Amino acid sequence: MKRLIVFHLVILTSVSLLSAQKAITFDDFFAMQRLGDVAVQPGGQHIAYSLTTPHIKANTLKTDIWILDREKGQTRQLTDHEKSSSGPVWSSDGTHIFFNRDGQIWRQSLESSQAEKITDIATGASGPVLNQAGSKMLFVSRIYPECETLQCSEEKLKAENKSKVKARVIDHLMYRHWNRWREGRIKHVLMADTDGQNIRDVTPGPYDAPPVGLGSGNDYTFSPDGQEICFVRNTDEIVAASTNNDLFIHNLQSGKISRLTKNKGNDNNPHYSPDGRYIAFTSMARAGFEADRYRIMLYDRQSKSIKELTEDFPLSASSIVWQPDGQSIFFTVSEQDHINLYKIDIATGRIRSVLKGHYIHNVQFLNDHTLIFAKESARMPREIFSYNLKNQKLQQLTQINTERLSQLELPSYEEFWFTGANGDKVQGFILKPPFFDPDKKYPAIELIHGGPQGAWGDDFHYRWNYQMFASPGYVVFFINFHGSRGYGQTFTDAVTKDWGGAPYEDILKGTSYVLQNYDFIDKNRLGAAGASYGGFMINWIAGDDHPFQCLVSHDGVYEQVSMYGATEELWFPEWEFNGKPWENQSLYQKWNPANRADRFKTPMLVIHGEHDYRVPYTQGLQLFTALQRQGVPSKLLFFPDENHFVQKPQNARLWWKTVHHWFEKYLQ
Repeated sequence: MKRLIVFHLVILTSVSLLSAQKAITFDDFFAMQRLGDVAVQPGGQHIAYSLTTPHIKANTLKTDIWILDREKGQTRQLTDHEKSSSGPVWSSDGTHIFFNRDGQIWRQSLESSQAEKITDIATGASGPVLNQAGSKMLFVSRIYPECETLQCSEEKLKAENKSKVKARVIDHLMYRHWNRWREGRIKHVLMADTDGQNIRDVTPGPYDAPPVGLGSGNDYTFSPDGQEICFVRNTDEIVAASTNNDLFIHNLQSGKISRLTKNKGNDNNPHYSPDGRYIAFTSMARAGFEADRYRIMLYDRQSKSIKELTEDFPLSASSIVWQPDGQSIFFTVSEQDHINLYKIDIATGRIRSVLKGHYIHNVQFLNDHTLIFAKESARMPREIFSYNLKNQKLQQLTQINTERLSQLELPSYEEFWFTGANGDKVQGFILKPPFFDPDKKYPAIELIHGGPQGAWGDDFHYRWNYQMFASPGYVVFFINFHGSRGYGQTFTDAVTKDWGGAPYEDILKGTSYVLQNYDFIDKNRLGAAGASYGGFMINWIAGDDHPFQCLVSHDGVYEQVSMYGATEELWFPEWEFNGKPWENQSLYQKWNPANRADRFKTPMLVIHGEHDYRVPYTQGLQLFTALQRQGVPSKLLFFPDENHFVQKPQNARLWWKTVHHWFEKYLQ
């Protein structure tokens, strides 16, 4: 009888917890703390990580560094300052953490509550990288290329800040990037003692190091013996039209700088082997193509030779990390909707799967047989996990958002496959609304990803979040159309020069498949939303026959020629559209939504940010004008203080409120 009572109590408690759950709201969504960088202490007892906390009322995102004690299973906040602290890096003896704060590098003891400011440079300092001896560090500063000394750059910057004239005199590309004007300054890697003294420039010349675009998170590093530096830069005359990043070596004893790679594609992400014999790095073969397959290359410092390790591997490698014994390289791969882990044996070249079916980042070794990484899913923001290579045990080490998540009804998505363009199998995903009732008919929203060489995956996106779209009672579905990564390079290549072709066919066929196979969707209440290339696709859809009752275009490409003239990374449109707009063989007019504007008739919400220099905000203005002049129901949501992304908490609240109201108006 007692066992029966306990059993019923467990059941009642479980039912009570389930009934207490609710659909996610914006306040729930922005209450989630966001795991960033992860760094394992030498010896492995402690793990430092950056954690960002949104403050909606203050309209800020505050980042601090936290410490996980593995032995005690406890976490504590290390930094507590009015300014954000990020990018933790351990000292070689594991007693201190170096980090970024307010444009400078700071250092704090693991046992202290106070940090020490290490650099105080007018041109800024960030991204510390320490040598193994713990005596030197590298960092990045934005200097003036015409200055031969750091003092010259500081004086020039101070004079410009004091000047009443804010005009810019520009005589070359690229003059702005992503969300900022470059103001005549470039990035250089500087070296100093770890107490901030004896600063010197170790990447001299009129080039950005690390590169202005297409770099990795590891583009400057010391050799294990500390005698040389490997760094990445692009020395082409017009970097705005070039993906030709290369690896360089700076011999710190002789002062000689030499080019390591001569490949015309993008080379980056150098990692020395533990014994210093090799440098592993990632490389793209084709010049001008930013989404080519990343290959893992191995440079032998003894024979001065380079060979590819992943020649027969069909997918694109991402982050790489050496096994401590130097016998293998572990690397991550986008594969369908996951980021999987593989390893390659240096001696034999054999590639094996290590961990599949997860979405992981920041992989590093805790010891010879244990990995540490961040893992997330569509139902869980990033948390720190460990994985034992011997017993294959996966263990969650942090519970950053566990309590918040327990209060929410967060459905899992399901995959589906259909026959798309060219007779190829195409993968899609569908997420039912919270508290789904199979006897009801639901409106649906299709999400279209950007890139175009991006992909939908099993991640907890802090902007285009599946759960937030589904929360008001929508079925949400999304398709990895031709051009998406994770399905082999041939599939990724398929979008190039065919923006409104195969991907559009996939979207229409995938939508038809969903409507035919999921009878709980009301086909008369169907909307679609996309950003960047996804916004282009929304604009392209609007000029043709389609099944959608309303559309949302966020930062979407509308008029291709003016887009080319105002964007910053010119290699992208020149590759995608076969040259420059004035060249006869180019495809700007073929894939130009503006040429189909006379067929616009579907209600559309247009969203854009003024500081978006990738897809300049005039694209959104032109689109909105075309809609309004034809009497198409439309609304413009414009953010004067956002870029390609909407990040400030109160702006994000308005974004979700406006998007939800738009869909409610036409679908509910």
